[in-house]
Amino acid sequence: MDEKGEQTEASGGERKRLPPTVWALGTVSLCMDLSSETIHSLLPVFLVSVLGASTEMVGLIEGVAEATAMVTRVFSGALSDWLGRRKALAVAGYGLAALTKPFFALATGVGTVFGARFVDRIGKGIRGAPRDALVADVTPPELRGAAFGLRQSLDTVGAFLGPLAAVALMALFHGRFRAVFWVACLPALAAVAVLIFGVREPAAGRRRRTLPFSRRELSTLGGRFWWVAAAGTAFTLARFSEAFLLLRAENVGVRAGHVPLVLVAMNIAYTAVAYPAGRLSDRFGRGGPLALGLAVLVGADLVLAVAAGPWGVAAGAVLWGVHMGLTQGLFAALVADAAGARLRATAFGVFSLLSGLALFAASLLAGWLWQTVSPAATFYAGAAIASATLFALLAFNSRPTARG
Repeated sequence: MDEKGEQTEASGGERKRLPPTVWALGTVSLCMDLSSETIHSLLPVFLVSVLGASTEMVGLIEGVAEATAMVTRVFSGALSDWLGRRKALAVAGYGLAALTKPFFALATGVGTVFGARFVDRIGKGIRGAPRDALVADVTPPELRGAAFGLRQSLDTVGAFLGPLAAVALMALFHGRFRAVFWVACLPALAAVAVLIFGVREPAAGRRRRTLPFSRRELSTLGGRFWWVAAAGTAFTLARFSEAFLLLRAENVGVRAGHVPLVLVAMNIAYTAVAYPAGRLSDRFGRGGPLALGLAVLVGADLVLAVAAGPWGVAAGAVLWGVHMGLTQGLFAALVADAAGARLRATAFGVFSLLSGLALFAASLLAGWLWQTVSPAATFYAGAAIASATLFALLAFNSRPTARG
């Protein structure tokens, strides 16, 4: 891959240090995830116990929400490459997400929650590809695994602080969901402020003359990128929304105010694994950690399927977090490795489009199995799909290199 013309903040003796922009973007992710996970860790229980939604409806909402985010990324990524700008789109995406937070507190019916989740995920989709492309733009190729691992780790710090905040605030407000949702609006505003004032974007490249997301442009992404996209789609089919971990906790008897602790356990493991996995992949390649991540996902699904109490769900959630730490940052690094600077944000967007469609299908299937068969069946199906994906990956016997 030709990396000429890429702009980085590191040179000479500074090349072993991650650029300040990576740290700032990680902080933005931390603040927004703190806000989002404070709400989302309570949302499935709020929908079912307060608004009277079915688990199939929860699966539909989560599937549509996450798929929307990933589908939107393909258009924002192409637009970012066409304009040669990243930060403005990131600000628009984070700002839109911040504006949706009060609607969760105001919701009196499932429709309002559905709409707020939908718009919130549009904001996530708008910001995702330009943000990831900006991380790649400012980071030298030999540090990309570490850069994406760090951003993912900081993102996940917010993801486990959010459920902790939810538990504490539920106790403080005596189980009043809406009061917790109002407090969760504050870190979202902080995220937008850090992005506006703390993130420095390299000088804009030349504006592309070809239309974004055209067939001609997509044809230049290359076979290596499409291999990564196919692998990422298969991985996403093997898992579903973390909302089902929360519902599993309630299903085995965990009180509503303590359900968010499941995400705390998951995200502590995620945070602990993501950065070391990225560093190791920079040295030894990406394929090994990805295969290990699938194997861990199989174990997580099996543990959750047989869980009969809180400790079983907690163990499954920890394994789920280890799986995420081993795979999510590495897929971002693989996309950056496979795509040149000119189409980098477009590549992130296309990757998310395919993953979004897979996540939508996986979440719908999980909700249907939960409702019509049993909660355990949801996780047994996840283990079966993950096992099939792992065997296919090993049979393909392809290990992408870590260098661009």
